[in-house]
Amino acid sequence: MLRAIAEIATALASAESVSAAMPGVLSAIASEVDGAQATLWLHGLDGLRRAWSVAGDTVAAADVEALLRRGGELAWDRGCTVVRLAAGRQELGALSVCPGRELSTADRQFIVVAASLLAPALRGAEHAHRLESEVAARTREIEGQRRFIETIIDSMPVGIYVIDRAYRIHAWNRKREIGLQGVAREDAIGRTIFEIMHRQPAELLRSEFESVFQTGEMQQFPIESTAFGESRTYRISKIPMRVGGGDVTHVITIGEDITEWRQAEERFAQAEKLAAIGTLAAGVMHEINNPLATIGACAESLTIAMDEGTLDPAKDAAELHESLMLIQQEVHRCKGIIDGLLDFSRPKSTAKSHVDLNAAIIKTLKLVKHHPRFRRVSIALETDEALRPVLANEEQMVQVFMALLLNALDAVDEQGLITLRTRDDGGEMVVAEVVDRGVGIRAGDRTKIFEPFYTTKPPSRGTGLGLSICYAIVTEHGGRIEVDSVAGEGSVFRILLPASAA
Repeated sequence: MLRAIAEIATALASAESVSAAMPGVLSAIASEVDGAQATLWLHGLDGLRRAWSVAGDTVAAADVEALLRRGGELAWDRGCTVVRLAAGRQELGALSVCPGRELSTADRQFIVVAASLLAPALRGAEHAHRLESEVAARTREIEGQRRFIETIIDSMPVGIYVIDRAYRIHAWNRKREIGLQGVAREDAIGRTIFEIMHRQPAELLRSEFESVFQTGEMQQFPIESTAFGESRTYRISKIPMRVGGGDVTHVITIGEDITEWRQAEERFAQAEKLAAIGTLAAGVMHEINNPLATIGACAESLTIAMDEGTLDPAKDAAELHESLMLIQQEVHRCKGIIDGLLDFSRPKSTAKSHVDLNAAIIKTLKLVKHHPRFRRVSIALETDEALRPVLANEEQMVQVFMALLLNALDAVDEQGLITLRTRDDGGEMVVAEVVDRGVGIRAGDRTKIFEPFYTTKPPSRGTGLGLSICYAIVTEHGGRIEVDSVAGEGSVFRILLPASAA
């Protein structure tokens, strides 16, 4: 018996798997009890199933289940013995042995020992099988997800590839495979980007990637290409990728053909220009129409008087002088409109010098202090005495501040307050602001206030060119003009100009 037990233990230990060991194990059991039939049964989802057997099959699964239900080590009239196989509370199956003779007590003890050796091996095999099944299922799931993600990336209408810090390619989508310059994925994966992309200088390409690796910031820029014959515009995005967090480990590059979008943008910009020209023409016609009507009426009146012989230069000198002065006044009004329009469209590139914006504001206030309209409001100054100078034309700066002051005056009530202040933003810009606590500007109007001839004032209160000219002058000086406003609370017009290097 000891020899047979040793054979069973050796077979279980040396075989690559339980399945490979089981024929030898059952043969050793059968030999020990004089050529008995030995069958190993395992629990399945649908009950006991015969797993391995030697020396024929004379026992049915129903018989084995009936004996197991009765419990313990049992025998029946055919002389077969069934031993339950269990590991702790886990039922694994049964070992049935049907000898050709009456089993002795030693034979039964041998079968029980053999069963005790088989149970842990079967439990390990079951765990391994379950683990193998789980790994296989998880592998299939991961592979399915990988194919799904790969299909998503391949379906995108943009070229995508991913490189690591050694510049080796880890991903290459289908869009990168097609076209005149396409490279197959299997030819790209694992190679360096410099081996694949030859149209761009290697050092320039390297610097673009290095910038993303070092800063961790996305880089985006357009490029023009004629690789497909016609000129195309592409937007290149280089996106940092961190595997496991920490430093940037990979860079994702996306190339998107934006030719149609760029062309549509240009068409839209052209349409906007045409609309602006139409608005401008309508504004010019509207503004000039009134003085022309006055001139026409005066000329018609003088013509009728001359034709009827009722005009006496000696007697009607005062009336004649008034009509001529009115004509002259309206002609100057037309000229002012045209000059303002020219100032907006083509700001004069005048001589510039180092200008102190504080001094320009003081000069502006001296010009307007005797103006009747300014006597009914209060003006406060909050100037930065350490303000850096700007390279500008002082007269044009005075013109800008004058226009903004007049604009603020129209917004505030009597006894209102207008504040002029200057400050240094600590960077490259010097800031001047005109603040009022007036009626404010509606949100819908804020985007239009710098358009020529756009005004919310009554017809007698301006042409709508003042802010347009301010915008043109400030832009010509390399600066910008901003506005913050809340309807009913007031407005802040902010001028930002580059500080002089002097």
